[in-house]
Amino acid sequence: MKNRWNDDHAAACGDDPLALRVYSSRLIGQESSLVLHGGGNTSVKATYRDIFSDGHEVLFIKGSGWDLATIETAGFAPVSLEALKRLAALDSLRDSEMVRAQRLALLDPQAPNPSVEAILHALIPFQFVDHSHADAVVTLCNTPDGENEIRSLYGERILFIPYVMPGFDLANSVVSLSRDCDWEKLDGMVLMGHGLFTFANDPKTSYSLMIDLVSQAEERIEAKRGTKTATAADEENRGEIPNLLTLAKIRRDVSKIAGAPFIAKPLLSSSCHQFASQPNAAATATRGPLTPDHVTRTKRIPLIIDDKAENTVEDYLTDYQNYFQTYTDGLLVQLDPAPRWAIWPEVGAVAFAPSLKEAEVIADIVEHTLEAITAAETFGGWAPLPPKEIFDVEYWELQQAKLQKSKTTPLHQGKVVVVSGAASGIGLACAQLLLSEGAAVAALDINPEVENLFTGVNSIGLTCDLTKPDQVNRAVAATVGHFGGIDTVISNAGLFTPSSFIEELEDDHWNNSLEINLTSAMRLIRASIPFLQLGIDPSIIIIGSKNVPAPGPGAAAYSVAKAGLNQLARVATLELASKGIRVNTVHPNAVFDTAIWTDDVLQSRAQHYGLTVEEYKTSNLLKREVTSMDVAQMVSAMAGPIFSRTTGAQVPLDGGTERIV
Repeated sequence: MKNRWNDDHAAACGDDPLALRVYSSRLIGQESSLVLHGGGNTSVKATYRDIFSDGHEVLFIKGSGWDLATIETAGFAPVSLEALKRLAALDSLRDSEMVRAQRLALLDPQAPNPSVEAILHALIPFQFVDHSHADAVVTLCNTPDGENEIRSLYGERILFIPYVMPGFDLANSVVSLSRDCDWEKLDGMVLMGHGLFTFANDPKTSYSLMIDLVSQAEERIEAKRGTKTATAADEENRGEIPNLLTLAKIRRDVSKIAGAPFIAKPLLSSSCHQFASQPNAAATATRGPLTPDHVTRTKRIPLIIDDKAENTVEDYLTDYQNYFQTYTDGLLVQLDPAPRWAIWPEVGAVAFAPSLKEAEVIADIVEHTLEAITAAETFGGWAPLPPKEIFDVEYWELQQAKLQKSKTTPLHQGKVVVVSGAASGIGLACAQLLLSEGAAVAALDINPEVENLFTGVNSIGLTCDLTKPDQVNRAVAATVGHFGGIDTVISNAGLFTPSSFIEELEDDHWNNSLEINLTSAMRLIRASIPFLQLGIDPSIIIIGSKNVPAPGPGAAAYSVAKAGLNQLARVATLELASKGIRVNTVHPNAVFDTAIWTDDVLQSRAQHYGLTVEEYKTSNLLKREVTSMDVAQMVSAMAGPIFSRTTGAQVPLDGGTERIV
């Protein structure tokens, strides 16, 4: 592992111990093989000056919710050292009481909650303390002879601590085991299940010790396994999803037992594919996680996907319920039992989460876990902590307290939505609103700019000409391959052909209108149905037009195509109800912030009715202009629980039109 310390960067921090603490913490945080997504802890003992400039000796320790890779000074909670040491002297202390006592010992009421390891950090007699969950060190711990592997590697340089639950008991255990040790002769501590601690009175030494000790573990593993350099062939040896319908079905079943829509992110890297292709992949992956800290994100074990089995997820549910009943004290409430990742034999892995962002966090943990398992197998096998120890962390009172905090779930959290014509106007407004409400969005448009508009974690922009069936099929497949399924299709793409009376109507204008406003919608719906029927509260939402119930002269091509689209929606309603798919239509009128309403079109239509452009824009009963966002909000409602018992509805959104009312 590379030592990234830079004396010039450190010098820029001056003599401020907290600034130096931030600098070296980030060095640790940027190494994913040291800490993953909020894991690890760092601290510094220093003086905190209050509003009266009085000095107080405190432990600045990483606070809850902060990540070492991006931590700021505000992320370190100043806790009274005296209070922490007094807590350490107690014979026993519930972890919830410890957290409360630590909160009371804060000198800054706005600081985050101190780490549950604050007492342990306070007891280590050095100014700077670093703690990582280094993959290499934890891998050696998770082998059948893990203690001897660690002791033979480091000898007397480290203090070895057998596994103890995190919190007060862990601090107590370290006090007991270190009572007769000479801290000056130690370079660090290895805590089984918790990783590696290093410490010193300056940040460079503590950080460098961390890098050196981890490097030793990496070298031991490489010597046993042999070093393999990644090649182009490795990248080509990625997994491929053999059946997108299987992925969509697994996602649906996982979502059902989770009680909420989940994203299913396939993990098809060469390393995941190679692991999943091993004959013993299922047996080794289901022994337990890399560290107990991961259980709240990954559950104890993964799901094993079996293409031929009908009850894959149901069997996982039964196993989880048995696991809970085996270890509960009878007072605990079972958490949702849904798996958070899966091994797909011969393919790779899949991560499950309410959002793609969280799924990617799980994916990172899975990649590191599979690499660790592979390495541990060369040391006699993968031997993580037993189920009881993992259960105690999963149902730890502090974890329960976090889960019980009220959280507002976005309306469409975890749902997968396809929006056509998403680069502008109504489609863009729908995609943006649904994204803000928690949905994962696949935005389709013939305009390649759609790929630049949707680059966020929870969205993809796909250039797609809906008049070409192969492009439609590829876009649908790409959506399922990226998010795991489809729950809602918003058919919005369309165009307004030039106004023309029938005797002057050009064939190209007629054909283009039918192709884009009607046939392309049929293609998108047709390609999506196999996945929608495996979706969560699936629905199709058609963006129709006032011209369906109230056509006007000079718009035959547009009105006829939209009328056909309306009839398509009615037939789809009849055909798809038995599959649980709702089909509803919104009929906007005069939505002028869309691509089809060019200045020329506006001027032409206004003149046709003998109105000015401004009069034409508000020529409805309410005298209010209708916007794309107004339509998007109706679409959001149709996709949500308000319309969960409604199908076949046709809702005008036009400010009121005399010819319809």
